[in-house]
Parts: sequence; structure tokens; C-alpha cells
Amino acid sequence: MRIRDWDSNLKVRLFGEALMNITFWMFFPFLTIYFADEFGKSLAGLLLILSQVLSVFANLIGGYCADRFGRKRMMVLSALGQGICFILFGLADSPWFQSAWIGFLCFSFVGFFSSIYWPASQAMVADVVDEKNRSSVFAIFYTSINIAVVIGPLLGAIFYVNHRFELLLIAGIICVALAVTLQKWTRETAPTYDHTEEFSGKWYTVIVSQLRNYKVIAKDHTFLLFIIGGILASQTFMQLDLLIPVYTKDVIQNQTLLSFGDWTFRVSGEQAFGFILAENGFLVALFTVAITKWIIAFKERNVFVASSLLYAVAIITFSQTKWIWGLILAMAVFTLGELIVAGLQQSFISKISPEQMRGQYFAAASLRYTIGRTIAPISIPLTVWIGYQWTFFTIASLAIASAIIYWIMFSTIEHQYTSMKDEPHKSSV
Repeated sequence: MRIRDWDSNLKVRLFGEALMNITFWMFFPFLTIYFADEFGKSLAGLLLILSQVLSVFANLIGGYCADRFGRKRMMVLSALGQGICFILFGLADSPWFQSAWIGFLCFSFVGFFSSIYWPASQAMVADVVDEKNRSSVFAIFYTSINIAVVIGPLLGAIFYVNHRFELLLIAGIICVALAVTLQKWTRETAPTYDHTEEFSGKWYTVIVSQLRNYKVIAKDHTFLLFIIGGILASQTFMQLDLLIPVYTKDVIQNQTLLSFGDWTFRVSGEQAFGFILAENGFLVALFTVAITKWIIAFKERNVFVASSLLYAVAIITFSQTKWIWGLILAMAVFTLGELIVAGLQQSFISKISPEQMRGQYFAAASLRYTIGRTIAPISIPLTVWIGYQWTFFTIASLAIASAIIYWIMFSTIEHQYTSMKDEPHKSSV
């Protein structure tokens, strides 16, 4: 489906969100460094865990709000909320006033509003795009995000250190502009029906209902293993904007990246991290489709296990090098681990879920990220308690444990399949 054939809502969103994402990624990856410097690593890690708990809460009520109050309304309010928080964050880190605590609160509420925005934006795509074209539309939005991950950190590596205040203000202005644009040039797409009966309870009953829906995990042992394996694996790739930027800042000190004759280009720790993060986004944007097509020829079990093992190898490689090109190599291995399962995980969920419960399974599957994102910041204080080397090895061991769980999961599936094939023969005897 060509972009020119898209609904006008999606065209407005694509270009508005692309600009917002580029600006966001100019400073977001470096905020862990900022909070670690301001609060110390131990306190920063604990605070980041608390901020993720707030985002988990927002995830639980985001879908309810999108259905109850409308996609457009929630997206406008969320973009406006993000804009106000960014501006306040900027003012709390200005030449006239400095408050890391206010900055942290603003950062936490940016995450809250982002989590409210996401389900409404996904629902709007489903509202206006027919089923056969949805995957291609989602893929374009996903690609635009990864292009932002390439451009944003590169610009951030140049401007962040000396112009954080200006970047935060620009991000706030762009978010407010996006809210105005969505309000003026998009229309509401949520189905219109009487919500009275469906949403007759209190707002907190929605959260209780969501939590009850997750009981499906305990009943399906295969799915339970998938969730546990995913949570363990997530402790590696969640470090992309947690442990890795802090480590890079500490080990890279004015190091040579390129040199030709008398010309030398040196990078600081923040700049080095910007480059390796941009590398990750570039490789994802460039090779996702090609690697997904190539990887289909392999057994799912081997792909899932290989992904976790590649994460483990990458994390150990990070811990063993203080050389910028060594970090670039580690990121290439890290990204390969990400790419080989990028196209398989959603199809795997749809394959193991009963048709009448597919939506519930997909909702429960998001626990891999919500729980993983809540636990991951503990890596920051761990570097103080046990040091970088043991922190990296601990995370690598979790990735290896994830590979083992995936192997057990697929062995369970194969055993169930064999039992189903043998069952008719037993009955006939």
C-alpha cells in the first residue's frame, strides 16, 4: 500500500511523529548518563525502576482510554502532555535554574504520556486500514522510528553535551505542535457505540480486569516459558539506553575514531555511544526485511536460541573492550541477535494462541517488555555493588538462561505434537 493512498490521518501522523522521534532520540539515550551523574548510579537505577512502574500503569489503562474517550483525543492529550513535560524539563536544566529532581519527574511523566499515546495510535491504524494492508503500514511506521534512531543519536552526539537545554525546549515545542496538528488535521476514528454498559465500573476495575486476563499465562505452560524466556532476553536489549551509555561514557575518553594523515577525528564517551546507537538503528532499518526472509528457512527453535546466545556474546564483548571499534563490533553482533527474531515473534504468538483468545495472548505477551523494562534499570546500581565486569556477566548469563528456556519450550511443543499424532493410533488399538 503506497503512502499516497493512505488515509490523511496516517499521513499527518507519519511526518509529525517522524520529526518528534528524531528530536526525542537526540537526547533520550543520554539521559541515563545525566541521571547517573546527578544522583549517583545506585539511586539513579532505583529511580528509573520507579519511572518504569509508572509507564506500566499507563500501559494498563492506555487501551481503555483509547476505546472510552477516542483515539484522537488521547493522542492530542498525550502529545500535549509530553510537550509540557519536555519544556518543564528544559527549564529545570536551564542556565537560570537547575533541578535534577524536577527533571526526573518530567522524564517519568513523558514516559507515562508516551505509554498512553501508543495504544491509541495503534488502534487508529487498525481503524482506517484494511487487514491485508496493516502489516505494511505498521512496517513503515516501524522503519521511520529506526530512521530516527539513526539520525537522532548522531545529532545528539554533536549537540547534547553543550545544548541539552535547547534540545529539550525544541522537543517540547515539537510535541505541542504535533498536538495542535492532530487536533486540527485529523478526525476521530474510534467506533461510536454506547460505552455505558462496557465501562460502567470505576477506572481501577479496568486494571483489575487486565490483570485477571493474564491468568492465561499460568494455564498455558508453553506460553509461560515464552514469557519467561522473553523477560530474561529483554534484560540484554533493554540495556541499550541504560547500562551501555553509562559504560561507554566511563571507558571511552577522547578516543580516535578515524584518522587520515594529519586529520584525526576523536570522540568522547557520549559521542561514541551516539555512534553505536545510530549503528543499531541503521542496521535495523536496512536489514530487517532481508534477514527476516532469510531466517524463515531455519527452525524456529534454532533461531530463538541463537538470538539469545548472540545477545550473550555481544554483552560479554562489550565488557571486554574499551576500544571504540570493539564497541562497534559488539553492537553489530547485538543487532544481529535482535534482527533474526524481529519477524518471528509475533507470528509465533499467533501460532500458539487459540483463535478465540488471540487478542488476550498478544496483550499478555507484552509482559515480556513491561516486566523486563521495569527490572532492567537494576543494572545501573549493580555496577556500583559488583562492578562492570560482573554486571555484564550477570546479564549475559540471563541471556544464556533465556536460550535454555526457549530450547525447553520448543521441546515441549514437539512432545505435544508427537503425542497428538500418536493419539489416533492408541485409540484404534
